[in-house]
Amino acid sequence: MQFLDQAKIYLQSGKGGNGCISFRREKYVEFGGPDGGAGGKGGDIIFEGCSSLNTLIDFRYKQHFKARKGTDGSGSNCTGAKGENIIIKVPVGTQIISDIDQESILQDITEEGEQILFLKGGNGGFGNTHFKNSMVQAPRRSNPGLEGEEIWVWLRLKTLADVGLLGLPNVGKSSLLSAITNAKPKIGNYAYTTLTPQLGIIRNYDQEIVLADIPGLISDAHKGVGIGTRFLGHIERCKILLHLIDANSVDHIKDYKSIMKEITAYGKGLKDKKQILIISKSDLIEKKELVKIIKKVEKYTKNSVIVSSSLKKEGLDTIINTLYSFMAEHNKINNNKIKEEKWSP
Repeated sequence: MQFLDQAKIYLQSGKGGNGCISFRREKYVEFGGPDGGAGGKGGDIIFEGCSSLNTLIDFRYKQHFKARKGTDGSGSNCTGAKGENIIIKVPVGTQIISDIDQESILQDITEEGEQILFLKGGNGGFGNTHFKNSMVQAPRRSNPGLEGEEIWVWLRLKTLADVGLLGLPNVGKSSLLSAITNAKPKIGNYAYTTLTPQLGIIRNYDQEIVLADIPGLISDAHKGVGIGTRFLGHIERCKILLHLIDANSVDHIKDYKSIMKEITAYGKGLKDKKQILIISKSDLIEKKELVKIIKKVEKYTKNSVIVSSSLKKEGLDTIINTLYSFMAEHNKINNNKIKEEKWSP
């Protein structure tokens, strides 16, 4: 399936039905009075989060969504039928962005089954029955239905994952994702093998951790070079980052600094997220050289590193155990915060 993480669409809620002018006409009823019913309400535009979707590709083929008009009122005080709502299903993690500045977030859909009423249909107009009073016994007026709302918006998908994989192109992110999760990303010994974000899940009984692999970052990715800003957006919501450094690199510190520069410039709190440093492709380096690399990286970053080889399955258990330990600690802290919150009317 082709991946698409943003799309522009047009939305229009339904117009309300018109009110009716009608009078009761029956044999032997000389003054039947008004009996015109109100028009039906126009259809609404509703968004719904759907976990079975992971791309916005459907909106490439359909960009216009118009809800139905409410039915006009009729005699015998019959109210018109309500216009049918349109429910638009989008992947969980989709943001609805204003088309005016393409930045303002109008809605953020973060839960499976979550429904958001985005545009309300127009109210139906009153029939002439509504205008009857002690002074006017036979009103000959009604209201037209109100117009619906219309707007152009951008849909932008930001993947919901617990862990995000970071690194320069061809550092082994896809290989690691394939080795520790159920994902089957394209793997190749060349840069830009991964062109779209990939998701994988680590499962352990009733626990699961979702990992997101984004294409390798290049210089000035935070400015949008190589659509880097869209890729970085997919790890904004991650709780932890796996930062991969290629053991076979010419300058490991330069690689580390390059990635840190990009996520710092991008902002959104990425640089402050918990990071696990991984020296990948350790099978390509001799052990003595690998020890030197580890010491150099740990000294500069002041963090311990994990050495891994997806090919030889080395260090993978350590990575998985570290992730589960962090997630358990993270969930415990969040649960304590919820308990400490005091109720107030």
